[in-house]
Amino acid sequence: MKDKVVLITGATSGIGKALALAFGRAGAKIIITGRNEQNLAQTARELSAQNITHLALRADVSQETDCARMVSETITQFGQLDILINNAGISMRAMFEELDLAVIRQVMDINFYGTVYATKYALPHILKTKGSVIGISSIAGYRGLPGRTGYSASKFAMHGFLETLRTELLDRGVHVMIACPGFTASNIRNSALAANGQAQGESPRDEAEMMSAEEVANRILKATRQRQRDLVMTTQGKLTVFLNKWLPGLTDRLVLNHFKKEKDSPV
Repeated sequence: MKDKVVLITGATSGIGKALALAFGRAGAKIIITGRNEQNLAQTARELSAQNITHLALRADVSQETDCARMVSETITQFGQLDILINNAGISMRAMFEELDLAVIRQVMDINFYGTVYATKYALPHILKTKGSVIGISSIAGYRGLPGRTGYSASKFAMHGFLETLRTELLDRGVHVMIACPGFTASNIRNSALAANGQAQGESPRDEAEMMSAEEVANRILKATRQRQRDLVMTTQGKLTVFLNKWLPGLTDRLVLNHFKKEKDSPV
């Protein structure tokens, strides 16, 4: 990663922040983006403390103009772009029949269209460097999860987009990877949208039992170096993908029963 230029969306906390530190320690120059200026500044301070060359940009990936600007400023500052990590994302938790449809639009705008916009403006530069486009997805992109219609739909859409892009670029030297961390200790469940569009504020799961954001980042760094096609983390995640392919009816029941056990489950 020596002197590679890496743009990471949603890098103000959780997996995005851990990715910035991991790739930076490996020698890359890092561009971090996010909507929260306070968190963005905190991540920038942590990068500075480790002498990691970086650029912090306030940007909302759901806005096409912001995505165009963050790529433009990256090129102005560093002259190239080697790796785009589409990490920015938001979740939701509510039964569809009770859900305000604006929630699905918001989730799609960030998770799916954010990936599309960022990739659109980054791709001409990544083609020059024969670099990488990475999507931080979820097991929800392989298997629909009850109470997460909007989130699952956005990740399925991300998978379809990146899989198609990978195929289109097969002979042009660009690496496209979909990384699915499984349940990870981060703030995504705290900021997940409830049926009315408000952040639920409290995680329904025991975060202490989950894979850490740092471990996820290190695995993604290793997979990027090896230019892997797909990365599914956690035994539970791999088992879910396998069962959903070969025993889909059984998986329906297993997934439903699993999510019924969540704290204050809407299912």
